[in-house]
Amino acid sequence: MYFLSEVEHKLLIHKLLSTAREVQVSPQLRGWNWYQPPLKPYHDTRLPMYSVVSKFCPTDRDIYLSHVERSKAPVNFRMVLGKIVHGVVSDCLLDYLRQRDVRFDEWWNNVRWDEIPYDPGTLRKPAEASWNYMERCLKARYSEFSAAQPYASEQDRLASTAPFLVEHKISGELLGLSGLLSLDCYDYLRGIMFDLTVDSRPKEWHRLAPVGYALVFESVHEVPIDVCGVVYVSFLEEKLSVRKDLFFANDELRSWWIQERDRKLEIVAEGRDPGKPSRSECEASCIQCSTCWGESPSRDVYL
Repeated sequence: MYFLSEVEHKLLIHKLLSTAREVQVSPQLRGWNWYQPPLKPYHDTRLPMYSVVSKFCPTDRDIYLSHVERSKAPVNFRMVLGKIVHGVVSDCLLDYLRQRDVRFDEWWNNVRWDEIPYDPGTLRKPAEASWNYMERCLKARYSEFSAAQPYASEQDRLASTAPFLVEHKISGELLGLSGLLSLDCYDYLRGIMFDLTVDSRPKEWHRLAPVGYALVFESVHEVPIDVCGVVYVSFLEEKLSVRKDLFFANDELRSWWIQERDRKLEIVAEGRDPGKPSRSECEASCIQCSTCWGESPSRDVYL
């Protein structure tokens, strides 16, 4: 899912990186300046990244319900499908890097279905399609690199085929986040922070997640990240669709992330109910719909 096409590589080289070098990110908006404004958090509360970057509720009442009222929201199909696809992509990549020849059926039989409240039959086809796609990409990239560099070591072939930190564990505490964050993917050769989402409808706020992870990465490792990407995975008539939104992690996006974090930390720290939005403003896929309106959450089926 994280491999760049020829067109995407040209966009990265000739537009995004050149823009980043010309415009540059303001020093005070780099993650390593976490100890001073505007990045410095002013509340002791900690939030997971998904709470900071999600904008399903226009008033942020979902944050209040989840973290103040501790309302246990039901899981919808989109969340379950996202969990499965994330697992497929990360495990396939990690098994490749560990040189473990794992087949999809073996992986599928090891899934903890007692933790997933949905019929496995509705999830197998998208999971298998994702696994087969990853496997084909890895084999093609490996063959391409091996032919170009016949004297490279096996370790070098593997690392160059998939130069990714996948599900990298990192602490977001310096920026007011959970100490148990997990990055979807960091491409360390191209310096791109990726976030994967199971969705077919891109939204501007989807960019907040990889920008947030870029800030966290900068705060811990002090490595600048200028380019981010959202990987959109969806399934239409059982066919896999993968699209990428690559962009420059500029000052505007970083400032937007900080504003979201500060507002939501304040809601939780003060225990303040921001109130319901109007029913017409509610996202159909908001998991707290049943709490606010007594309705079942949308299944958001992408098959």
